Amino acid sequence: MIIIRPIQASDYDALHQIAVESGHGFTSLPVNEELLKKRITHSEHSFDLAVNEPGDQGYLFVMEDTTTGEVVGTSAIEASVGLDAPFNHYHLGKIVHCSRKLNIYNTVETLTLCNDLTGTTEICTLFLKNSHRANRNGRFLSRFRFLFIAEHSKRFSDKIIAEMRGVSDTQGNSPFWAWLQEHFFSIDFPTADYLTGIGDKEFIAELMPKHPIYVNLLSKEAQKAINQVHDNTAPALRLLEAEGFERSGYVDIFDAGPTVQSLKHHIETIKNSQTFITKINDKANFQNNYILCNSALKGFRAVQASAEINGEYIYITNEVAHALQVQNNDVVRIVKN
Repeated sequence: MIIIRPIQASDYDALHQIAVESGHGFTSLPVNEELLKKRITHSEHSFDLAVNEPGDQGYLFVMEDTTTGEVVGTSAIEASVGLDAPFNHYHLGKIVHCSRKLNIYNTVETLTLCNDLTGTTEICTLFLKNSHRANRNGRFLSRFRFLFIAEHSKRFSDKIIAEMRGVSDTQGNSPFWAWLQEHFFSIDFPTADYLTGIGDKEFIAELMPKHPIYVNLLSKEAQKAINQVHDNTAPALRLLEAEGFERSGYVDIFDAGPTVQSLKHHIETIKNSQTFITKINDKANFQNNYILCNSALKGFRAVQASAEINGEYIYITNEVAHALQVQNNDVVRIVKN
């Protein structure tokens, strides 16, 4: 069975392999032993904390195939970004150049470096191995986070964001970064991306242009990349858009990929999730499919499975109950799959 659970120290090798497979542009998982182990430790500590408001917590989850014990994916939530280091974006804006006397009116798009999204909750670090990209596992790996947020709402901000990977080629070259590299930096995109991933961000403040950039001065390739996503990221973007996320006028400072956002109470999975009392029954023929999670924090578990609702009760099999680590009359949160 496929389950989702919090990461633990013994998952390091699996997380390292995911970091390798995820490739360029996956900033949140650098191929760096110290940083990956630190990420796991930080997550374990976050699950241990008693929290009444979002702070510097990061919740990292893994998807496990219980038939083999293999970790096949990962997904995360950062409770409140930008509290320990600047959280940088470019804001897409406009400047109007107008002369009534000459009858000239020009609107110019600009990119302005900002920290506007500091303090928001970020869903991030979503990666699923090719071997398990079936049976709605990708949707499950994304949507379960909203059940976790709904169940533990006080731990998260009212605004939820997601940074989408921008355009780059198979070698990790970004057309947007290529223009920045030519005029302001002397390092390639994979190097800049890696340095950011390991937390070495001083070069951003030191070298990034301080004033708004006029978009029409960029190369044509760089202009086309602004607010666009990598081909591999398009399905994830469509899924978030179906949840109510929208492009927000903010893009990544390296590859210009869009940052999408939604208010917490507007997210479809959160709005439509419900809680029920469990009843275990292996004899019933369940027809409806759901994503289900228990109400635990450190012992959080989520699955996608068939079940049946009757009044305040939800009927599940012994296998599902075991996967969720629940018994009769425990409370679970569910949403239609």
